Amino acid sequence: MKVINLISGPRNLSTALMYSFAQREDISVLDEPFYGYYLANAALENEHPSQKEILQTMELKEEKVVDAINKLSKTQKVFVKGMAHHYLTDTPQFILNWENVILIRHPKKLIASFSKVIHTPTLNDIGIKKASELFLFLKNSKKPPIVIDSDELLKNPEAYLRNLCKLLKIPFSEKMLRWEKGSIPEDGIWAKHWYKNVHNSEGFTLQKSSSQPLPKHLKPLLHEALPYYETLKSNILVNESI
Repeated sequence: MKVINLISGPRNLSTALMYSFAQREDISVLDEPFYGYYLANAALENEHPSQKEILQTMELKEEKVVDAINKLSKTQKVFVKGMAHHYLTDTPQFILNWENVILIRHPKKLIASFSKVIHTPTLNDIGIKKASELFLFLKNSKKPPIVIDSDELLKNPEAYLRNLCKLLKIPFSEKMLRWEKGSIPEDGIWAKHWYKNVHNSEGFTLQKSSSQPLPKHLKPLLHEALPYYETLKSNILVNESI
């Protein structure tokens, strides 16, 4: 069995991708299992929605989270939806044993969407710097990740998911293209703050935040984020059907 480890930033179609994989009968999905560990150990500049609940209900030790994922993967394929910035070490060796997929989105769209919930996000909050660092760590460790882009995915979800599944060496399932409106049991307890768009959807759709203007006070953050995005952008899986 295997662990498919999605490394993403927030507001990045990562939840929609988790819902997509959750439709498969042969894969179990986990929603940000390192979130509690991150909140308990990171130097946070902003309090996160449902932070106290998360700290009270989730495993806070990284090694125990890893052990639980690996144990589950012995009996089934596991899809882990995770945020890049939840990895607090520079070289998380345990991900070298997993199939890593880095999901990116243009930081202008990401920041505009994220600021609707946390109004003054930092570079650490949006995860793009950490995603770039993890990409280089994996590449230098001879375990290069698959890099996918949310805009490329939305051009033709079926074609893109077929290509992704091929790279992951798993069969594509048409079930991945559609889901029922509403939540799924695997949702984290923070879903009420972040998952409105996915809960109102029945598949991959263009998000309203894609056309939202970037607040002026966040333009410096965009300029700070762009070099890390460009590092990843040059390595993405292109939707060749378009």
